[in-house]
Amino acid sequence: MDLASRLLLLLEVSELGSFAKVSEHRNVNRSAISKQIVKLEDELGVQLLNRTTRSLSLTAAGSEMVSQARQLRDLLNNSKRLAENYHSEPRGELKISSSTLFGRQYVQQAILKFQALYPDVKVELLLEDRLVDIVGEGFDIGFRIGEPKESNLISKQIARNRLLIVAAPEFIRKHGLPKTIPKLESMPAVVYSTQGLVIDRFKYLDNSGNEAYFQLTPGYKVNEVEMLINTALAGNMLTVTTAQMIENEIMDGKLVPIMTHINLADYGTFYAVYPHRNAPLKTTLFIQTLKEVVGEKIPIWETRIPDFDNMYGHYC
Repeated sequence: MDLASRLLLLLEVSELGSFAKVSEHRNVNRSAISKQIVKLEDELGVQLLNRTTRSLSLTAAGSEMVSQARQLRDLLNNSKRLAENYHSEPRGELKISSSTLFGRQYVQQAILKFQALYPDVKVELLLEDRLVDIVGEGFDIGFRIGEPKESNLISKQIARNRLLIVAAPEFIRKHGLPKTIPKLESMPAVVYSTQGLVIDRFKYLDNSGNEAYFQLTPGYKVNEVEMLINTALAGNMLTVTTAQMIENEIMDGKLVPIMTHINLADYGTFYAVYPHRNAPLKTTLFIQTLKEVVGEKIPIWETRIPDFDNMYGHYC
């Protein structure tokens, strides 16, 4: 490992916070990471890290070297990106991060289509629901719900993702069709819940155009979004879900949109995020491929909900 590689390793240790996390990320032995940092300190003749049994922290020299390493990483990434743009066909590696469900449903489709068109590009896909550090972890593209707050990322809108309220015909036979917010709130529902977060409260606009909220009565809380649809299909509970989650359940008559007269707030929008305004050709072409899979104007999931544009306040 040369000086530049060791500097980049120091930067990674600083960003991830421990040798153990770098070891896991790189899939190498923890002691190998520590030895390379010691070699870097010997080569530079200064101590870069304060080490205790429980933590690591940068020395003043270490902070300066991390700053230099960050500039080095940017220079290397920019050089590689500029070189790639001189190719008429994309090549190299494309590292992608996506939320799990969206990745399984649509990013995977786009990858298969993209690699059939551009076989010289090798793709790596990470499916995780955590907020990935696109720059720090070396990703070319990430796909998220909501526009990113990081100032160092460029974002491009992929598709909207609206909410709807659904119930099975069997549920409606048992409980009746709700027509008012109080009636809706009184009915049993399945809701998403994870690590102390329960999503059972939803925003809408009342008849005066003011923001208001309704709160479901959870009969079942689950930390897997696909289980919301599965539970609603069983006929004992209603649910609020995103249009993205709908496959053919409504077209097949297995689920029915209810309370369609209320002006329901959107869940959010899918964005592609990437580090550079002048993105490499492979990044630009992959985003375009994904948009073709999802739908250029109307996302494919909305086409599975008949008359959806005239529901929940989204009138044409």
